Amino acid sequence: MKLQRLLVALTFANLGLLAFLLTRVRADNPGVLPVLRGSALEIVDEHGRVRAQQRVFPAELKHKLPSGDSYPEDVLLRLVDPDVRPSVKLATDVRGGGLYLGSATDPTCARIEAAGGEPEVVLQNKDGRQRKFQP
Repeated sequence: MKLQRLLVALTFANLGLLAFLLTRVRADNPGVLPVLRGSALEIVDEHGRVRAQQRVFPAELKHKLPSGDSYPEDVLLRLVDPDVRPSVKLATDVRGGGLYLGSATDPTCARIEAAGGEPEVVLQNKDGRQRKFQP
């Protein structure tokens, strides 16, 4: 009987200590971390399809740019429509940055780039005709 009372007392003491520690943690940390660190972030819909992605892509030595240089490391934010087509891309690398806005109708798009000291705005309609604007 004494052992049972001792175990009940220890149980209540542990519950009291747990409640104290939990309330103290909530007071010290409101639930928001100051920094979220990682090399990628993905947001998925209710079907598990990636609808938004922010990722750091490593440099690729195998694939070449039109200039002959290899692809540098870049950071890409991609927003995807329900048909899993990228509609918005925002990217940056050592050459500069760019914004791509796609349409549901291929190949309609608007592209703004500032790479290699040559800024450019390109508009393309559904027939594939392009109009480029440069300073």
